[in-house]
Amino acid sequence: MLQVRVHGPGDVRLDDVAPPEPGPADAVVKVAACGICGSDLSYIRLGGLAGPGPEPLCLGHEMAGVVSWVGDDVRTVAVGDRVVVEPGNDEVGRIGGGGPQGGLTPELLVRHADAGLLHPVPDGLPLDVAAFAEPLAVGMHAVEQADVREGEGVAVFGCGPVGLASVAALVDRGHERVVAVEPSATRRSLALGLGAQAAVDPTTDDVWAALADLHGTAPFMFGPTPATGAFIEASGSARVLVDVLDHGRVGGRMSVVALHYDPVPTSYLMLLMKQFTVRGSMEYPERFADAVDLLARRDLSALITDRVPLEHFDDALATLSTSKECGKVMVTVDPALG
Repeated sequence: MLQVRVHGPGDVRLDDVAPPEPGPADAVVKVAACGICGSDLSYIRLGGLAGPGPEPLCLGHEMAGVVSWVGDDVRTVAVGDRVVVEPGNDEVGRIGGGGPQGGLTPELLVRHADAGLLHPVPDGLPLDVAAFAEPLAVGMHAVEQADVREGEGVAVFGCGPVGLASVAALVDRGHERVVAVEPSATRRSLALGLGAQAAVDPTTDDVWAALADLHGTAPFMFGPTPATGAFIEASGSARVLVDVLDHGRVGGRMSVVALHYDPVPTSYLMLLMKQFTVRGSMEYPERFADAVDLLARRDLSALITDRVPLEHFDDALATLSTSKECGKVMVTVDPALG
């Protein structure tokens, strides 16, 4: 069967590998769809993980499908169940992020099937949309880490899939003053479609003047700042980290969910004077299935802008690598599964 694997820096291949060999505590999932993530691009660029990891490295950690086999000891799932596969953790093993399995394949081996990694998908939710649960969970946790308070303004910098997921989570929680900051016209339009208050183009607009107009101002000893209370950094731009500290309000909060591999100069004077809080955001809410519940509650299918068959994985990779005018790029492995 096919499996997308990274063999070295810039060397990603669609390999022919042996089918799974499950044990009595395991399950096998026929994959319907699997998304490609920005971290996958990093794995390809680095040739694997930043540190020691499996060689070659299997890709794919945003997947949904149908259970096709369960071991004799499995009690929580059954053959025929429609599921989202949580990518795991260091305790039970990871899928697609350094583990021996990856979701960009027709048949995915899930070890320890009763460990809570297989989440049921409601019948009315298409499996390719259900596969968006993983990036949605990442965006939901970024919102949690930003500690957004009732009635205050919030700015989401970068509206790739995780930034858009953050916008969706904020709107779902009743926050009405959400501003998307994104150079891509397509992504700004998607953010507005989710219910964002406004979408600002940082290449043509004065972001901080726009936030002051939309959210009002707050006092600071060196002059007023926008009153925006919380920021989500999903762009990966070092400049955004610097600007938020320079222009953010006293008592503001920033959740950093984008990958920043290089050190970024930081004004700890501004951090101190503004009593500003900066938090990293890694992975998911305490209950991963909250993302599945949100997908069942709100139609987020418009965020999947590109669907590419597994056999043409290179085309999906090219879209994600070269164009910002897209939302989620989804690889369809077996669309017949629904």
